[in-house]
Amino acid sequence: MKHTVEVNGIKLYAYHGCLPEEGKIGGHYTIDVAVTTDFTASFETDDLNDTVDYVIINQIVKDEMHQRSKLIEHVAKRIINRFKSEIDKIHWARIKVTKHCPPIEGDVDDVAVIIEEQFD
Repeated sequence: MKHTVEVNGIKLYAYHGCLPEEGKIGGHYTIDVAVTTDFTASFETDDLNDTVDYVIINQIVKDEMHQRSKLIEHVAKRIINRFKSEIDKIHWARIKVTKHCPPIEGDVDDVAVIIEEQFD
């Protein structure tokens, strides 16, 4: 069975970017996460220990987003790695890190990276 937990629209202010100014002034980010797991046990037990706790997902995202990286690819991969090492019930994960108002020439709302990984 494929069961999914999503945590969407995690809004954070962080200091990622290759330009020195980005490390000083920061910017707005939105992170969307989806993970697959097996809810079967939780259907019967109604126990949080038998599913993936989205509070932990949110905390991992916040922790990693607050550590500066030059690339949003780097921070997204760190988040995935933490999911792998800390949440044993995940089978697959998808993370999208969106950087709003990037400092690039032109009229651009945002840029984003997406990582999808199988954990099995």
